[in-house]
Amino acid sequence: MGRTKDELLARLEELKIDFKRYDHPVVLTVEEQAKHVGNFGGALTKNLLLKDKKHRLYIVSALADTKVDMKILSQRLGLGKGGVRMAPEENLCQVLQVPLGCVTPFALFNESASAVSLLLDQGFKSKQSCYFHPLTNDVTIALSSSNLDKFLLSIGKQPAYVDLEASPVVGKDNPPDLADLVPSGAFCSSEESVENPTPKDAPQVNVPKEKTCLPEVKAKPKVQKKGAESSESKVPTNNGANVEIFASDVLEVIFPLFLSEASKKLNIKQEELTQILKLDDFKRRAAPDLESVTLC
Repeated sequence: MGRTKDELLARLEELKIDFKRYDHPVVLTVEEQAKHVGNFGGALTKNLLLKDKKHRLYIVSALADTKVDMKILSQRLGLGKGGVRMAPEENLCQVLQVPLGCVTPFALFNESASAVSLLLDQGFKSKQSCYFHPLTNDVTIALSSSNLDKFLLSIGKQPAYVDLEASPVVGKDNPPDLADLVPSGAFCSSEESVENPTPKDAPQVNVPKEKTCLPEVKAKPKVQKKGAESSESKVPTNNGANVEIFASDVLEVIFPLFLSEASKKLNIKQEELTQILKLDDFKRRAAPDLESVTLC
């Protein structure tokens, strides 16, 4: 079980952190919260729980009117475009151990969330106080950014304030400015777990592999130039030329399979289908996206 609201508030008092408490009905959105505390002078906040492709978690805590572009944020973290997305609700229960609507920096009070990365809006520093839920969304507390820092340092979390609306260029000569905030550990959830795992002592049953209905397509042999890297490398390097070759090879294998199956289903010759769907144009458009995903 996670820490309770009373335990958190007791810790704040123990640290001699000045805060104001406002009790209200359960709220799930910033708009609902504003109806109860919006006239007391504090700044409303929004808090996002994000997850990257390696299942690492991030809390982004920002002023309610701060625009957070997740594509730009992902690039600034060094994760490429689309490297982060909203985390599933199960991560709230399993890692943060808070209910829906209670994601705030205070969720890091739970030991299970110690590896979650926290990005704070630098706009907090310009406000006299900011509003946060203390592990439950029927209470709001208001405190300054300096007092929030005091709490975070007490649990071993170094505050990291970020200009969340910035859009710096990221490239070869401009490394990602937020890469240091990417956590080192990953979290295991039911998304990655296997249901009903087989006991170690259970007899092994050989299950025949399901045969595919797709026709076998042999890739065209490529002539390797002297001194050039083999095109059969399992993982392409982050060199632009190698990634382009890799993307081209993938498309060369995928499209014959697609054409073969589609022509059978639609009873249309492959040549006619190619012209109807303008697959050559589609391949040219798809190649950059495939290269971008490969680089990630």
